[in-house]
Amino acid sequence: MVKKINKKNQAYGADQITVLEEIEAVRKRPGMYIGSTSEAGLFHCLREVVDNGIDEVMAGRANIVKISLLPDGFVRVEDNGAGIPVEKHKQTKKSTLETVMTMLHAGGKFGGGGYKVSGGLHGVGVSVVNALSIFLKAKVYRDGKIWEQQYSQGKPKTKVKSIGKTKKQGTVITFKPDASIFSANEFSWKKIIKFYRQQAYLTKGVKIIINDLRKLSEKETIKITNYFDKNPIDNLSIVNTDLLVNNYQFYFEGGVASYVKYLNSKKNPVQEKIFYIEKEIDEIKVEIGLQYNSEYGESVFTFTNNIYNPEGGTHLVGFKTGLTRTLNNYARQKNYLKEKDENLSGEDTRDGLTAVISVKLKNPQFEGQTKGKLGNQEVKSIVEQILSDNLSIFLEENPKEAEIILNKVMLASRARLAARTARASILRKGVLDGMTLPGKLADCSSKSSEKSEIYIVEGDSAGGSAKQGRDRDFQAILPLRGKVLNVERARLDKMLANNEIKSLIIALGTNVGEQLDISKLRYNKIIIMTDADVDGSHIRTLLLTLFYRYFKELIENGHIYIAQPPLYSIKKGKEIFWAYTDEDKIKILKKLKVNIDNNDNIEKNSNESLYNKNTELKSNGQKIYIQRYKGLGEMNPEQLWQTTMDPEKRFLKQIKIDDATMADQTFDILMGNEVGPRKKFIQTQAKKVKNLDI
Repeated sequence: MVKKINKKNQAYGADQITVLEEIEAVRKRPGMYIGSTSEAGLFHCLREVVDNGIDEVMAGRANIVKISLLPDGFVRVEDNGAGIPVEKHKQTKKSTLETVMTMLHAGGKFGGGGYKVSGGLHGVGVSVVNALSIFLKAKVYRDGKIWEQQYSQGKPKTKVKSIGKTKKQGTVITFKPDASIFSANEFSWKKIIKFYRQQAYLTKGVKIIINDLRKLSEKETIKITNYFDKNPIDNLSIVNTDLLVNNYQFYFEGGVASYVKYLNSKKNPVQEKIFYIEKEIDEIKVEIGLQYNSEYGESVFTFTNNIYNPEGGTHLVGFKTGLTRTLNNYARQKNYLKEKDENLSGEDTRDGLTAVISVKLKNPQFEGQTKGKLGNQEVKSIVEQILSDNLSIFLEENPKEAEIILNKVMLASRARLAARTARASILRKGVLDGMTLPGKLADCSSKSSEKSEIYIVEGDSAGGSAKQGRDRDFQAILPLRGKVLNVERARLDKMLANNEIKSLIIALGTNVGEQLDISKLRYNKIIIMTDADVDGSHIRTLLLTLFYRYFKELIENGHIYIAQPPLYSIKKGKEIFWAYTDEDKIKILKKLKVNIDNNDNIEKNSNESLYNKNTELKSNGQKIYIQRYKGLGEMNPEQLWQTTMDPEKRFLKQIKIDDATMADQTFDILMGNEVGPRKKFIQTQAKKVKNLDI
């Protein structure tokens, strides 16, 4: 059942709107306000508008938010909240609606009591979206009337006027981003679905409806738009017509408990009952869900006012402290730990843990512009208290679950003690300071970590070419023999006993896991360079799994890269062209005026032989030689430098984590113990793979 709206929270009017400054600079420097003008900037605009609806839900004034992608780049966002106030604002002497839509930082989230908490503070509001839109129409259902105003590039084109009567309430924003501002013109449907599924988990009781109507005909668009206008959403009406072919509806009564269940769905939960608590102390609302699984490592996600905090913060510190203390107290009380035994470490208590911590508060303080880390100190003790008190009750009331959890963390403790011995022999004092670097490492001469980079290469053959082709001043080479250990299926003690991983840890100098110290990193760029075949892809995935699970901070700080060696060399006379993709190859051949379809060595209407073997072609009677590189070792040192290692010419892909929960699930699927999800993943993704080289 959809969450009921609290009518007592309807006190939202012009007095709750505060004006801070104008918006003249928005169109001149859009990147300052929305980050970029690429697809990410488009998505940011959508978030700004939708966040207003979700804030209405968190304020208790709404329970439905609807997003519709329309043809020709239009977007429609609806909520059944109180509606933006329309009366004259005492500060601007204009309608409050026009004030909110045309003045930067004018809204109910900067004081005045309009919102208790808000997720919309990560940006600068709907006025910026208006400024960057070629068309925007705001329609407000409020006080028994329907109000409307239209804008273009942030400027009003009509006055705020009443266009009818209504018994409904809410706000409808329809806008079209300005194509002269944005380099992208298409919203990512997949990104929208992922993000607003997450928001539905974090906003318990909200129903988020998403429609993709971009392929409708002009006649169908008019029909659906008329239908929307006659049936704006409220708590009784949810649009459902035969035109809504791509329709998603997200509603999760369980809040973050449902989120934890979703995150663990591709894993093997060992704990049947999910621990969940929702409680408020001193106007700080805390919601926590946790469940253990059979995997190693931890997956803990933190949010403040629905904003993801990848670097954690005080709520994460409070969670970790409360979890460790509670499990230690229970272990002592129930004799899992004897008097002579040392306490469980924080690392032990989070082994195989999936948890979500969501806090909502009035004035969140973040470290950095990205809102990556929460800084409010009062949150730490409140999260710790709420978790400790309620997890203790959960363990007492659920002895079966308690036994499973304690057995899991005790096993992790024994493995940690074994790993301590292994770590001591591998990472002894002095080794990490560069005194005993692995013999296979060809180090660079530069002592500046900012200038230095290390190539992790596959095998001695590629390693030999890389060592001869590199710039010894700033480029180090570490060849790996064979495939490294899959750390998704191995504990730390087994990982530290693996010679290839051991060499990598010592070469990087950062230590590993909880002892990771990124300030001791010896190289600014860590570049994975493998063959362009199935084995190379597997090795690359194994290394990325290692970095994600045990060196995540290196990824988050932008230190991990993937090298892009060419797939082909194309030689015509003394000229050599390098093709990094099959598409590059076709472009080069066309540039060289090779008639692919009529060439003697190629079957008509088929380019298959172009992709899988070395080929000799003809162009105006002149021979053209194409070499397909199966491995890095096939290139001589000079070629490897020119194509893959020269900073002036090379292509590097920086590894980023855009969606932490999706990344976590993907590594579980690809590298975990469960065969079923991996098989399904391969079957569904295989169609997207072109020219698989086996």
